[in-house]
Amino acid sequence: MSEFLGLYIDHQKTEPFAVAQHSAKMKTLATELAKVGILLLTTCVRVEAYGEKPALRSINSTLFSGFSYERIEGAAAIVKRLAEIASGAHSQILGESYISHQLVKTLEFIDPNLPIFKIARLGIDIGRAARERHRFFASFNYDQILQDIVADRFPDGERPDRLYVIGSGMLGLGLIGSGVGERFQSTVVVTRNPKNLRKRLRPRTDVEVALMRPQDIGDGPEPQSIVVIATADVDGEYESTLQSAILRLAPRVIVDLSSIPFLRDARKLNYVNMYKDEFLRFIEMNNEQLTPKLPLLFADIDTTLRTAQTYLPVNAGRYCSVI
Repeated sequence: MSEFLGLYIDHQKTEPFAVAQHSAKMKTLATELAKVGILLLTTCVRVEAYGEKPALRSINSTLFSGFSYERIEGAAAIVKRLAEIASGAHSQILGESYISHQLVKTLEFIDPNLPIFKIARLGIDIGRAARERHRFFASFNYDQILQDIVADRFPDGERPDRLYVIGSGMLGLGLIGSGVGERFQSTVVVTRNPKNLRKRLRPRTDVEVALMRPQDIGDGPEPQSIVVIATADVDGEYESTLQSAILRLAPRVIVDLSSIPFLRDARKLNYVNMYKDEFLRFIEMNNEQLTPKLPLLFADIDTTLRTAQTYLPVNAGRYCSVI
C-alpha cells in the first residue's frame, strides 16, 4: 500500500528572495524526478515535491539543502494543499491567476497513469472550482500594476513611445493580450526566437506587435519608452546581452516582473522590481481586499475534499472528478 508525502518551502515560511533563488536552481530537476514518480513544483515563491515516501526521502537533502522544510502526510492532505495553491490562496498576490496554469504545466512532466498525477489533478480541479465559486480573483494583475506605473511616469496625457516586453512566455503573452500597450505608439516583444513566437501569435489576429532579437534593441536612448522584463529564463550570455541593450536604451522606467531581480546595477535607471515598495503597495492593497474571503474559500475546499475522498482510496489508485 502506497503512502504519499509532500515536502515544501514557500514565501510564507522562508524569505521570498531566498526561495526564488533556490527555485531557479531546482527547476531543472523536474524531468529527472518525474521519472521516479515525483511531482516537482517550482515557482517564483515555492519549491514543493510530492510522491511516494521512499522516493522523497531519498532526495529531500538534495532538494532542500540548507532549508527547513514543511511536511504533508497522506494523499488527502496533498490534495488539500494543492487545491489551496490552485485557488490562489497561498500566492503572494492573493487570487492571482498564473499559479493555476503553472500547476497544470507541472503535471506535463508526470506519467498520467501514476497515482500522484491523479492526486494532483484532483487538487487542481477542486481549487479552481472553489476559486470560481467565491470569485477569489486578484483585484488587479501584473497588467494593472504596469498600467498604474505607466500613468505615474507619463502624467497629464503625455504619450509614451514604445513598450518593450522582454519574454514571450505565459506572462509576456498575457501582458500583450491585456491591452496594456494601447497607450503606446507601438509594442515590441524581445525574444531569442522570433520565428517561433510569430507562429504562436498567428491565431491571435487582435495582437499587433513587432518582434526583435535582444541584440537588436538599444541603438540609442529612448526616454519615452518603457521596458518590462517578463521572463526569468535567461542564461549568462543572454543576460549580458539584455543588460547591455537596456543600459543603452535608458528608458523612462524598467518594470521587472521576474522573481530574481534582473538588473544588478540600476542606480542610474528608474527601476521597479517585485521587492520595491512601489510594487509591494499594490500587493498589500489587493491582499487586504481578499483576506476576508479566505475562511470561506478554505471551508469550501474542505467540504469538497470530504466528498472527493470517496473516490480517493488510501492507495490513490482510482480517480474521479467531483467538480
